[in-house]
Amino acid sequence: MMDSVERRMSGVGLKTEAHTSHSGAISSYQDREVEIENALDRHSQYVKNPSGYLIYKRRWFILSAIVVVNFTNALIWIMFSPVTDQTSKYFHITPMDVNWLSLVYLVASVPSGFVASWMLDTFGLRASIISAAWLNLIGSALRNLTVFSFVPSSSQFAVLITGQTIAACGQTFIMFTPAKVAALWFPDSQRTLATTIASMSNTLGVLAANLMSPTIVKKPSDIGTMMYVCTGVSLLGVLMSTCGVCSSLPPSPPSPSAAAQSEPFFLGIKKLKGNYHYWLLTFSVGGGLALFTSNTTFLEQILCPQNYSNGFAGLCGALMIAFGAVGAVVAGLIADKTRKFEEVTKIGFCLSVLGGIAFTQMARMRDQHVAVGVTITIFGMFGFAIYPTALELAVELTYPVAEATSTGIIFLSGQIQGIILMLVNQYTAQPLSAYAENLPQGCPKDNEFIPQDWTVPNLISNGMSVLYTIVIVLLFRADYRRMWVEDRIKAEENRQGSVNGADQI
Repeated sequence: MMDSVERRMSGVGLKTEAHTSHSGAISSYQDREVEIENALDRHSQYVKNPSGYLIYKRRWFILSAIVVVNFTNALIWIMFSPVTDQTSKYFHITPMDVNWLSLVYLVASVPSGFVASWMLDTFGLRASIISAAWLNLIGSALRNLTVFSFVPSSSQFAVLITGQTIAACGQTFIMFTPAKVAALWFPDSQRTLATTIASMSNTLGVLAANLMSPTIVKKPSDIGTMMYVCTGVSLLGVLMSTCGVCSSLPPSPPSPSAAAQSEPFFLGIKKLKGNYHYWLLTFSVGGGLALFTSNTTFLEQILCPQNYSNGFAGLCGALMIAFGAVGAVVAGLIADKTRKFEEVTKIGFCLSVLGGIAFTQMARMRDQHVAVGVTITIFGMFGFAIYPTALELAVELTYPVAEATSTGIIFLSGQIQGIILMLVNQYTAQPLSAYAENLPQGCPKDNEFIPQDWTVPNLISNGMSVLYTIVIVLLFRADYRRMWVEDRIKAEENRQGSVNGADQI
């Protein structure tokens, strides 16, 4: 096998010498050939094992630890948004201050994201999972101090947002792991499913917050109870990750691409510069994440001026996320089975943008509970189907760049665009007209919460969603680099096995 690889590598060297005299298309083909031969060489030691690539049951525990930590981080992030009015009263702050408890996640993730990506590629999966779990616990515990009398009222919000910021720094350490754990621990037939489970756990945390917060918080003093529940779940994540995740890598790889070593972090960043279609994917999928973050944060404020209650806003958030998780799992299974990642992503974009536009129009009308619920369900079902499939597509486009690098940049794109979109939405929301102010409302009747007209922000969000869809449907094309390498490796192994069998005969 090694002699065969050496002969092929020699051939690649000859082809490389002629590189300068060929067109750009041939040059690209030769670059891919070199990558394939390097992958063949790096994984050759594993084909000597007669049992082939091995799959370990412990992969499910590691995936479970990621799920718990990711779930907790989302719970900490969004738990105040469904009870904006009660949070405003308890901490004596404005609704915009409450929005900053969500927005700080987006701001903190930008600098911490580069550290998390470098750490994941340098020190491995285990270090990243444990770091995220402890940042969750420390941040959540610090927030709990605000319920004690030794923290003066004037300092409560400062302590609260400090704890929120610490947990926010942990978000990138865990959000960058789904594609990495799928690539290192799972066979190619389960990778998209593993990525879906790991990434959707964050979404399920948002769902839990939308259900839990209105259930627990009936009056402002219940805010403390809600924060203690969050800390308990954070402790579970610390125990599972610190005591149960003992290794970043399995003893033997589950697939050919797992056997090959990823590019170093800074070299991977350099390689991404000229990958045109990857940046189109990054822009559009990041925009989809921004739209989800904005809708989740502002859902109560969008609906309450039209006399929809906090409970109904929480139900809408729950429908969006619950059906989104179902859609993501179904899309992941389809993508794993058919290997049509590009088609699944494009269909998800088209249907989700239609649901999103329909929701924002229905939300401007009164007494349309069913229509509002159905349209936001469609938005969530097809919108969430995009994310895990797109992460796997990003890895395919950029192979052999490390998974944490390619998928992490997509996540950071979503955070940066989310910051911009949320700030624009907050500052373009208009005061209610005199006529609307006199109509029944679901918003709290106090001076700390001022209902606003969200027509302009919703139109901006609709316009951006159409732009993202046009970019991904008309301009984006997929190049399945990892899949191509693995198919070549498997074909080579089959050919070598046939030759060995013939020699024995």
